[in-house]
Amino acid sequence: MKKIFLPVLSLTAALILLGIAGCKPKNAGDATGSDAASRVYVPPGKYDELYNFVSGGFSGQVSVYGIPSGRLLRVIPVFSVDPEKGWGYSEETKPMLNTSHGFVPWGDQHHLDLSQTNGEIDGRWIFANENNTPRVARIDLKTFRTAEIIEIPNSAGNHSSPFITENTEYVVAGTRFSVPMDYENGDVPIDSYKKNFKGTISFISVAPKDGEMKLAFQLLLPGMNFDLSHSGKGPSSGWFFFSTYNSEQAHTLLEVNASKRDKDYILAVNWKKAEEYFKAGKGKKVPVKYAHNVYSDSTHSATSTIETEATIIDTKDFPDIAYMIPCPKSPHGCDVDPTGQYIVGSGKLAALIPVFSFDKIQKAIAAKDYDGDYGGIPVIKYESALHGEVKKPGLGPLHTEFDGKGNAYTTFFISSEIVKWSLNDLKVLDRHATYYSPGHLCIPGGDTKKPYGKYLIAYNKITKDRYLPTGPELAQSAQLFDISGDKMKLLSDYPSIGEPHYAQAVPAEMIAKNSMKIFKIEENKNPYVTLGEPKSKVVRSGNHVDVYMTMIRSHFSPDNIEGVKVGDDVYFHLTNLEQDWDVPHGFAVKGANTGELLVMPGETQTLKWTPETTGIYPIYCTDFCSALHQEMQGYVRVSAKGANVPLTFSLGKNSDAADSLLKK
Repeated sequence: MKKIFLPVLSLTAALILLGIAGCKPKNAGDATGSDAASRVYVPPGKYDELYNFVSGGFSGQVSVYGIPSGRLLRVIPVFSVDPEKGWGYSEETKPMLNTSHGFVPWGDQHHLDLSQTNGEIDGRWIFANENNTPRVARIDLKTFRTAEIIEIPNSAGNHSSPFITENTEYVVAGTRFSVPMDYENGDVPIDSYKKNFKGTISFISVAPKDGEMKLAFQLLLPGMNFDLSHSGKGPSSGWFFFSTYNSEQAHTLLEVNASKRDKDYILAVNWKKAEEYFKAGKGKKVPVKYAHNVYSDSTHSATSTIETEATIIDTKDFPDIAYMIPCPKSPHGCDVDPTGQYIVGSGKLAALIPVFSFDKIQKAIAAKDYDGDYGGIPVIKYESALHGEVKKPGLGPLHTEFDGKGNAYTTFFISSEIVKWSLNDLKVLDRHATYYSPGHLCIPGGDTKKPYGKYLIAYNKITKDRYLPTGPELAQSAQLFDISGDKMKLLSDYPSIGEPHYAQAVPAEMIAKNSMKIFKIEENKNPYVTLGEPKSKVVRSGNHVDVYMTMIRSHFSPDNIEGVKVGDDVYFHLTNLEQDWDVPHGFAVKGANTGELLVMPGETQTLKWTPETTGIYPIYCTDFCSALHQEMQGYVRVSAKGANVPLTFSLGKNSDAADSLLKK
């Protein structure tokens, strides 16, 4: 037992000591200045400068905040069911959560990437990854809705994604866990890792006009763990860079066994060369199974297709595709500066930051200046690729972004700080404490050719003493810094949803000018749309009952239905007839075990309900819509199986007794 636990205790103790030593960094910037409140205050009726899209971690969703206010504007449902919006509950959205494993109602959403044109944010889409059941989603920023989700075969733990090329030609996704490939026998001993486990990097093409995604090709790589990545730009255009760890190829107690070497690797991939081989038919077609789900804004519904083939390119057979660059130690972040010349690796167990030069990498490749190979991939000598090292910057470097002025900003998890340093001479320029243990950070446009360089947001894992206590768990925090001057200034902090990882931000006007306000009712192509109250109806076919229902302030049509029987599958097809901005209507029925619907103006959505007992079941609007919102209700009568109650429906038909009372 001592042999097993002593190394773990030693490493843990070392990290604790490092954390204690680094919790109060020297020369830490002041806390919020006297003008901080005015800097983040957005008066009533005014708008924020930026949209900030933040990953939702184990919530599976994406949250949207305004910057500088820190106000939560919206939660976009992506990989997890969302009862507020009916995502995954309506018949139209259920297919979006289909996978090769069936309907999966939860996801682990870690990273985001905004679409780009010429290396600059273009505001069309944002891509989101799902770590647990490997998937990538495309969110349409006209509607702030998930438009497409594609599952990734031959992958496990889709953490290293969804990072894009500089013209959004591809979304790139690396596997976190190496595993046996889907097309091979996976029933192998775990301790055969080195022999049977492989990694993949998937290139998902994105159609330039409508954004439709398609799995183009996958690169087969040695078994190890793949982490954060970014595309090249400028001189490094056509390349992609990934941090990797577990070069020891350990499969148990990675805390110790995957931290033995002084260096792991940055993987440099010439994706343009890989694309050439793919288009020349050099890849191998393999049988797989994965889901491709697409949502239509015209039919207001999703379709799910199971795909059965993928193209694999084995990197060891094509030596000019991939190269390994040693990087200390257990690197997590891998970032490319706005010029495309410098690649920053962040070894989270290292006490320095290595910065690599793309020009030097190319010279080393041309000269074959290698130090052997790793799994058939050439290993470039560390010194041959190195631009230089940032010395003693802090403890536990993780992620770096850039301000476009020649400066880099790196989070330090253990010493709980943001450190600003110069790309030119690799000198530390400033540091500021965070509260506490930051992971990712976001500078608007900080991973592009053109950062905006005014704000930095740190996403911290620990918030003890920052907020009112809420039991044994506290929300994570986001902290907003002003980086427009020489020194960083902390402006505010605010809680965030789920466990935020990466985030992206963009000027508000880029998104707001194209924002969709309504769905035009005349363009609604849903097969169950009801274009006006006179066309509302209820139709039976066996035990299948279709209710074609409209919604408008402040009633349903029909609002009384009789003749439904126990065991019927009742489909409420709800069409919102409103054509005014921000007038959704909701719908729920007592006892339904599916959820509620939230139906946007001009949209049609369907709720399935199978009543199990007889009785009168109220239906009502769940979203406050007008002064008469409470009056927006109705009833469904459910009779026994085999009952002779005819199927009838009505609107505005009162009983004789009620009519006589009204007349008095």
